[in-house]
Amino acid sequence: MKAVILLSGGLDSSTILYKAKMDGCECYAISFDYQQRHRRELESAVVVGQKAGVIKHQVVNFDLRQWGGSALTDDAIDLPEERSLDEMAQNIPVTYVPARNTIFLSFALSYAEAIAAERVYIGVNALDYSGYPDCRPDYIQAMQEVFRLGTKQGREGQSINIVAPLINLKKTEIIQLGNQLGVPWELTWSCYAGGDVACGVCDSCRLRLAAFAELGLVDPVAYSF
Repeated sequence: MKAVILLSGGLDSSTILYKAKMDGCECYAISFDYQQRHRRELESAVVVGQKAGVIKHQVVNFDLRQWGGSALTDDAIDLPEERSLDEMAQNIPVTYVPARNTIFLSFALSYAEAIAAERVYIGVNALDYSGYPDCRPDYIQAMQEVFRLGTKQGREGQSINIVAPLINLKKTEIIQLGNQLGVPWELTWSCYAGGDVACGVCDSCRLRLAAFAELGLVDPVAYSF
């Protein structure tokens, strides 16, 4: 079967790409250059996609800096740094990009219907400390209904299914799954800071590093400290 994979180049999205391969899917990757602070992630998305042997990789360009509203799309908003996991769990952080997954899933749905794909894989995770509203099960369920009602395929009884295999996994469990699938962690990128070397202090880096450390593993990505 054909599947569209939302591929950011990060730990989670790289894992779902390899999971889709294991599921027997023909994989068509889609990534987004929305002028995010950490556009470095797109380099990883490309090389991870090549390594996994995706059939085609689309990179869609648009500019969410036009209205900002997030530390990832507005340089005037500082990135959180050196926060504990408990601090991350308290509120939706400023790294939340307004309606980002709705935008991403809309593009992915259009692409999927255009190529007659049966699935769209997304690496959302409800147990991440970030608590993003568009990474939760009720949101995915609602978007599945949009997929059914908003497409010719869906109205004709062949709805495109959203597959979110990581939604109820802890970050450590995602890494364990990725290890089983052979995900090349050294090619992935999670840092929000936007440099050439991962900062190690933003929320995303700290979550990643904490999960590898909890498993007694060394993260093969280079960090600036």
